[in-house]
Amino acid sequence: MGQVISEDELIIQLGPENRNGRRVVFTNGCFDLLHPGHVRSLEQARELGDLLVVGLNSDASVRELKGAARPVLAQEERAAILAGLAAVDYVVIFDRPTPREILARLRPDILVKGADWSLDSIAGREEVEAGGGRVVSVPLEPGFSTTSLVDELHRRALLENAADQSRSGG
Repeated sequence: MGQVISEDELIIQLGPENRNGRRVVFTNGCFDLLHPGHVRSLEQARELGDLLVVGLNSDASVRELKGAARPVLAQEERAAILAGLAAVDYVVIFDRPTPREILARLRPDILVKGADWSLDSIAGREEVEAGGGRVVSVPLEPGFSTTSLVDELHRRALLENAADQSRSGG
């Protein structure tokens, strides 16, 4: 089982000088409402190295990126779920729009993002490559999207509300 760790503790444990030859893989995201697509991409990322670090957007940064209604789950809950996955070794919560600062300090061997990100738009790519690392794109699992899940939940809630009003004569 993985652990939730502070950025400073992460650097102490896995900074370039403390790796002892282990290849560190880093990926990041909001991971709001974890779905099979997330799990598969995390497993693919983990296969690329010896340790997988997941950078998790804080609640404030998720709201900034996704809007006031998100995240659905608080950062502590999202972090605990991620840390419970077999593929994940460490989870670090960051309170900035991107993990660029963490990547500059950690200098992972591999930065992994989903295929929906172009190489030019991946935050931290320059820092990883400048440190001798590389960026890898993993395919997305078709049919899975947190935004689609949230939209579907809203649609179902509206339908249920309408059905309740109909049953109650209102």
